Amino acid sequence: MSVLRVEGLSKSFRSYRHEWHRIAGWFGLNIAPAKEVHVLRGLDFSVERGSAVGIVGENGAGKSTLLKIITGTLQPTAGSVHIDGRVAAILELGMGFNGDLTGRENVVNTASMMGIGSDEISALMPGIEEFAGINAYFEQPMRTYSSGMQMRVAFAVATARRPEILIVDEALSVGDAYFQHKSFSRIREFQKQGTTLLLVSHDRASIVSLCDRVLLLSDGKVLMDGHPQDVMDLYNALIARKEGYEVKQVVLPGGRTQTTSGTGEASIAAVELLNAAGERIETVSVGEPVTLRVMADIHQDLPEMVVGYMIRDRLGQPIFGTNTFHLQRILAPHKGERIQYSFSFPANLGIGNYSLAISLHKGDEHVAGNYEWRDLAYVFTVVNPAHSPFVGTAWLPPELEVSRAG
Repeated sequence: MSVLRVEGLSKSFRSYRHEWHRIAGWFGLNIAPAKEVHVLRGLDFSVERGSAVGIVGENGAGKSTLLKIITGTLQPTAGSVHIDGRVAAILELGMGFNGDLTGRENVVNTASMMGIGSDEISALMPGIEEFAGINAYFEQPMRTYSSGMQMRVAFAVATARRPEILIVDEALSVGDAYFQHKSFSRIREFQKQGTTLLLVSHDRASIVSLCDRVLLLSDGKVLMDGHPQDVMDLYNALIARKEGYEVKQVVLPGGRTQTTSGTGEASIAAVELLNAAGERIETVSVGEPVTLRVMADIHQDLPEMVVGYMIRDRLGQPIFGTNTFHLQRILAPHKGERIQYSFSFPANLGIGNYSLAISLHKGDEHVAGNYEWRDLAYVFTVVNPAHSPFVGTAWLPPELEVSRAG
């Protein structure tokens, strides 16, 4: 069941040569604006109850404008938004806080604007104060607060009671590590209880860990709507395209989308994961010695080429990565060559599904010059048939000694 529906949503900002032209437009007179900037262009999507949807895109893509329209602080030029449930939003630091009022007084004002009655505010206040954790500053004017302290109060009051829809726009990025952990724990608890989450962030880790779906906005339109890792791969590739890199996408047999970007001066010919016998495998035992083999075709004489790989978990979070720059094995290949790289290592990974991203580039990282970057270049599964049970994505077996003290 949809808790949010966005239909044909468009937003443009108009400027006029004279203010009376704008006023005339309010009365139905058709006077063309001197300039019109289209921020959103006919968006259509729906969000199911209890889901977590990330919204990503470059600056100016329309993310914040979309959230302001959803929360009713901005009116659309065309289209509509339908919401079923109570919304709590943290769109900008401050949330309309008055710098001359204390944290406690600002909580009362903000909670009142959220439709919370005075008796309920009084009941919620101890929890808000405790969660914000700013101690004596709670009774000080908010103009004395740091941005992180403002965010603590804003998040505490916005989540003092569980909303049907929680909207967060980059606010948590200014918090310290402890409060970010505390906030994400509350968000996850709300999700378990059925809260729908809309999260705008440039942080891949936050998006892939919290969201089950991501919308990529570009030029005011939905460019991609899908699996978090697939969308974030395309988003990162689009950022790289500014450097002149070509971006391609291929839908794999399992339905996942593989994104490849680069200049094409060298390309990935093959990627294989091999066992100790040299056999290609897709299932790996915990701790098993394996070899990652990468074949690269060279299409131009290159001053240098670095080959790197990144192991990611099922959510797309990086587990381990390295490259031949850091391993001090850099070649200067020639056009027409095919070069084989073999990385051997023990698969000290926890049980689960993993993927490999492969890169061909110059310098210590692919940003310097990306010949080819390929996400989901290889997918494999780790099982544990021989070792004692453990949790996590890393296998770090300890040596245990136990003795009675005294």
